[in-house]
This record gives sequence, structure tokens and C-alpha cells, in this order.
Amino acid sequence: MKKFTAVALTSVTMMSLLAVPVLALDTGINYGTALGLGTKDVREGTMSIVNSLLGFLGIIAILIILWGGFRWMTAGGNEEKIGEAKKIITAGIIGLVIIFISFALATFVINSLVKATGV
Repeated sequence: MKKFTAVALTSVTMMSLLAVPVLALDTGINYGTALGLGTKDVREGTMSIVNSLLGFLGIIAILIILWGGFRWMTAGGNEEKIGEAKKIITAGIIGLVIIFISFALATFVINSLVKATGV
């Protein structure tokens, strides 16, 4: 009798574990709608946050480049100030390139997730 209950319990456990992946397909949008949180998908929300942050960082990088140009224009021929301004501009351009690469990578990852899940 003990062996039969152990086998039955194991069988029921295995069958219930086979049903668990089906529960992972639910994105939870219905729950958020019922709570008044909106109907936007989590991936779309994440991408809008990433776009906002990278846009803000891009503005800062452009301001750094402009600051370096201002320092160069007001250097008055002083080689030390010109060298410092070149370093500021170079740092701004490198930052801008990193921001563009980050945007492309984040867009690729989010789009790949959307295509992979088929939602």
C-alpha cells in the first residue's frame, strides 16, 4: 500500500510539473488592467524607460561636446587650454558613441525578446 501511494504521489507531482510551463505564457497584462495600471506590455515599458534614459544621456554628451568647443574658442591660442578642450570633445564623442551602441543593443535585445515570445 505504501508503495502504491508513493507511486501515485510521484505521478501526480510529475503531471503537475508538466503543466507549469503553460503558466509561464501568461504576461500578466490582465492583472495590471484590473488594478488600473494600464495595458502596456512590460517589454514596451522597459524600452520606453531605456529610450528616455539614453536620450537624457545623449543630451548630456552633446552639452559636453559644446562645452569643449566653447573652451577651445575661448582658449585664445593657449596650447594647454586647447589640449584640454580637445580632451573634453574627445570624451564627449566617445560617450556619444557608447550611448548609440547601447541604444542599438537595447533595441535589438527587446525586439528579439518580442519576436521570440511571439506576443
